[in-house]
Amino acid sequence: MPSPKTEPIQLSKRPTRSDALRNYEKLVAAGREAFTEADRSASLEDIARRAGVGIGTLYRHFPTRADLVQAIYVDEVEALSRSADELAELEPWEALTAWLGRFVGYIATKQALADELFAAADADAERRAIFAGCRSMLHAAGEPLLRRAQDAGIVRPDVTIEEVVRLVAGIAKIPADDPADVQRVLAVALDGLRYHAE
Repeated sequence: MPSPKTEPIQLSKRPTRSDALRNYEKLVAAGREAFTEADRSASLEDIARRAGVGIGTLYRHFPTRADLVQAIYVDEVEALSRSADELAELEPWEALTAWLGRFVGYIATKQALADELFAAADADAERRAIFAGCRSMLHAAGEPLLRRAQDAGIVRPDVTIEEVVRLVAGIAKIPADDPADVQRVLAVALDGLRYHAE
């Protein structure tokens, strides 16, 4: 039986006016595309051009590069968190492992953004709070999936979502030329989560 849906935490600062929201979303999408290419040093002017807006519009929404990076990062965290509800219809083990697989993909593509944000957060209490909120949001999304698998007797009862997320995040950061290598290590680690009766 699917777990009850929880009200998602909102960390993004999306505008409410429809025209401003459209521009905001175009800029986030253009930034996501630019920052996930091989060269993550795209200029803000290039991102504004990709989004089809003027540089003034970009600066109105994102006064600094770190503000844009933060918006992209938060948008990705919110999407990953929402996906937990979509997967709740699957069997408990499949739902949990599918979400953790998405989590690995998210970490792999967002590591450069996270590194840039961590650097900015060192001197900024608000950004540190955003990171803490993102972590809480991910834990709140994954917790019902883990608990459902534990209640079904499939996953060992002595692990927490914090431990599982830390494990999977570490695996996602393994340097590998072939993504299949990371998926194999993930599969081995997830097999260790299974409950084995004594």
